[in-house]
Amino acid sequence: MRIRAAVSAGLLVILGGPASAQTAPEKAPPPPPVAAPPDAALYIIAPKPGARVTSPVTVQFGLRNMGVTQAGSSAKNAGHHHLLVDVKEPVAGGEPLPADKNHLHFGGGQTETRLDLPNGPHTLQLVLGDALHRPFVPSVQSQKIQITVVSAQALRKKRRPLRHRRA
Repeated sequence: MRIRAAVSAGLLVILGGPASAQTAPEKAPPPPPVAAPPDAALYIIAPKPGARVTSPVTVQFGLRNMGVTQAGSSAKNAGHHHLLVDVKEPVAGGEPLPADKNHLHFGGGQTETRLDLPNGPHTLQLVLGDALHRPFVPSVQSQKIQITVVSAQALRKKRRPLRHRRA
């Protein structure tokens, strides 16, 4: 009886008994970040840097030497846009971009959007993401631009030419 118990215990250890059956299989690491062509360029067509605009703000995206595709697509030399609104910290390489009110994802391949922004200064920056929402290597991103959202009335006052009164 003792021998049978010892043999059974030994077999459990050797064959990886109940304890090993409960361990989860290891997750495969994500694929390495996707390489971008060195001459790829991402830019904001509109609004122009320093622009005074009213809300909603139309933002147009521009891209050279790469293509635009949908999120999840592994098409070569193509990605989808992410618009960073009022983001201060730099983009972390290799990590998926967050999805929140400051990191907007355009996984449908969109190249334009309209944003409702409150009055005041704002920064805008585009980052091109791969199928897993990670920045390419090297990062394909636009310059960060600053715009100022003003009321329609304030914008009209700014654009109205000055008229001289005669005495």
